[in-house]
Amino acid sequence: MLNIVLYEPEIPQNTGNIMRTCVAFHCRLHLIEPLGFYMDEKHLRRAGMDYRKELEYHIYPNWEEFLKQNHGSFYFVTRYGKKSPDQFDYTQAEDEIYLVFGKESTGIDKHILKDHLEQCMRIPMIPEARSLNLSNCVSICVYEVLRQLNYPQLSSTEYLKGEDFLEQYEE
Repeated sequence: MLNIVLYEPEIPQNTGNIMRTCVAFHCRLHLIEPLGFYMDEKHLRRAGMDYRKELEYHIYPNWEEFLKQNHGSFYFVTRYGKKSPDQFDYTQAEDEIYLVFGKESTGIDKHILKDHLEQCMRIPMIPEARSLNLSNCVSICVYEVLRQLNYPQLSSTEYLKGEDFLEQYEE
């Protein structure tokens, strides 16, 4: 299972959208405190609340506690990364894969990044753009990892209405 790590997320709508992405792509979500919002229905309703029942997620009081409980291949998404997400070969990961994303205002703590320079990535964009929306970054990176892994446990056909829905559609 692919793991999405949000380091001190601040905006509930972003986290809600990421929750929905995690459910759709069968990812586990890890939230590292402090959170900039409460994990209740009022704060997450519009973006992803209805997906919480199907989501596997864990909350940790800090980065150190998260590291104690999780082991695998860690990749850090940051504006300071020198490689793009497609320059990593995720098929070579021997353990679970963790994609780490920082808080919206300042990103991942620079001390953490400095200890993992070879695992830092940047989503290519025009030089003047500092960043993209957090939930968009998660989607881009998750898709690249799953593409390389040949979309494990994901369906490439329409499940709810049937694979041949359009062929049988009549007005």
